[in-house]
Amino acid sequence: MTKKSILAFSGGLDTSVVVKYLQEEHEMDVITVTVDVGQGDDQKKITAKAKKLGVKKHYNIDAKKEFVTDYVFPSIKANALYQKKYCLATALARPLIAEKILYIAKKEKVTSLAHGCTGKGNDQVRFDVTLRSGSDLPIIAPIRDKNLDRVTELKFAQEQGIDIDTVAKKYSIDQNLWGRAIEGGVLEDSYAEPPDDAFIWVRTKNLPDKPTYMEIKFDQGVPVAVDGKMLDPVKLVEYINKKAGAAGVGIVDHIEDRIVGIKSREVYETPAATCLIEAHTDLEKMVHTKHQNKFKPMVDDQWAYMAYSGLWQDPLKQNLDAFIESSQGVVSGVVKLKLYKGSLRVVGRKSRHSLYSREAATYGTGSTFDQRLAKGFVELWGIQSTEANKLQKKRSTKT
Repeated sequence: MTKKSILAFSGGLDTSVVVKYLQEEHEMDVITVTVDVGQGDDQKKITAKAKKLGVKKHYNIDAKKEFVTDYVFPSIKANALYQKKYCLATALARPLIAEKILYIAKKEKVTSLAHGCTGKGNDQVRFDVTLRSGSDLPIIAPIRDKNLDRVTELKFAQEQGIDIDTVAKKYSIDQNLWGRAIEGGVLEDSYAEPPDDAFIWVRTKNLPDKPTYMEIKFDQGVPVAVDGKMLDPVKLVEYINKKAGAAGVGIVDHIEDRIVGIKSREVYETPAATCLIEAHTDLEKMVHTKHQNKFKPMVDDQWAYMAYSGLWQDPLKQNLDAFIESSQGVVSGVVKLKLYKGSLRVVGRKSRHSLYSREAATYGTGSTFDQRLAKGFVELWGIQSTEANKLQKKRSTKT
């Protein structure tokens, strides 16, 4: 029986090297699959590269809309930022890619599954957990299994005549509609400022002298329109990425705790995610009670951790989804953002479900809030704190 392996193929350094290792060391026929989640790559070039590497069959799958509606939108509802910074762009895409791999694997009756993840990264967990949740086939990961470093990979690629683009020689890049991750090279120095050539989506020079305004409309937690224009999910994210990136908004640079235990310096370009999560979070504050606003961030934080950690399939993730979804019925309205030379802030919001009352909040005449009622409330609110403080003072004077 012919040994066949299926590989999630990006056409980059890692997956190109893996094709050759599978062919030469494992004597396998290789089937490659590229899942388009908005990488912006030329699918024809990737197909041609796969064929040049000698794969038996190559699949291109357009999953951009599915990625946004089934993965990105739930993350917006969860205000999902891992360690308050990372919008989970890569983390959200991996379970979707793995599911597509499993679908083709079954169709092609392969004997093993493969990926190009390293043993230091998070993606190995995200791929392995999803693949193992849907298949009992063995998983081959040559980069991890052979403990390969980037220098060795580049040398091997050169020996094999594998074409590697200029950017890949300087940085390790992963991107999709929701974000662009930049690692390696000079960025491994945690104190070195990222050079301008690392960024493609976010403008770092010659920024507009006037602020840019953006209005985002939400319907039950889902963004449906920008600047008065109803857009389909993919176009909406693309529009915000372009507009916010041109204003210098969306660069994230932080030290991140990886799943495997090490810390890494991570640099991301996330213009649309930065704007949409900020706007959604702000709108929730207007339409949710203070009790919801205190509790939901704890759920959101756990949701982000589960997604980041490759636990998309875990029952707890499903439980969290149910709670988050139940909270989104009133999250409808419009949020106005001001973007200026890399800064972002909310400057307005409105909703038919708003719990904010101008009549109650105003310090002007005609307020519906009777201040006289506050006296008794304040006394009762602080009664335990004031009594405890008095007792503490008594004890200190006796000693």
